[in-house]
Amino acid sequence: MSSFTKLTYHAVWSTKYRKPIIVDSLRERLYEYIGGIVRQKDGVLLEIGGIEDHIHLLLHVSATQTVSNAIRDIKANASRWVNELPEIKRRFEWQKGYSAFTVSYPQLPKVRRYIINQRKHHRKLTFAEEYRSFLKRHDIEFDPDRLFEDEHFG
Repeated sequence: MSSFTKLTYHAVWSTKYRKPIIVDSLRERLYEYIGGIVRQKDGVLLEIGGIEDHIHLLLHVSATQTVSNAIRDIKANASRWVNELPEIKRRFEWQKGYSAFTVSYPQLPKVRRYIINQRKHHRKLTFAEEYRSFLKRHDIEFDPDRLFEDEHFG
């Protein structure tokens, strides 16, 4: 008997300190590069979107990969690639951590629309509010004081 899987996740993470650094001139190239990373690991990127301070991916992860390894590879390779671009003047970094939620096949169109409509969605809601609502909706316990890294001065 053969084995068959289709492991689909909605993954979300932000830029370091939620800085708005995924600007228009970078966004499309970054998304294409991330798609290449996913394909290189035998995954499928179904949708990608976000705004300046965070990113959403809807992706199939290969059965030979853990979701944590897949996201680690995406984040590490994408940030390395961005930092090698000549027009990047300050260091590009992702926030530590991520969230990933399983998505059932019938829910794919709904999650895809959600990701496509990020700009419209964030006219009403900040990333931090959105992120907290995802965690609550999926019954994930978290310490609100330790949810995000904050930039410290001095």
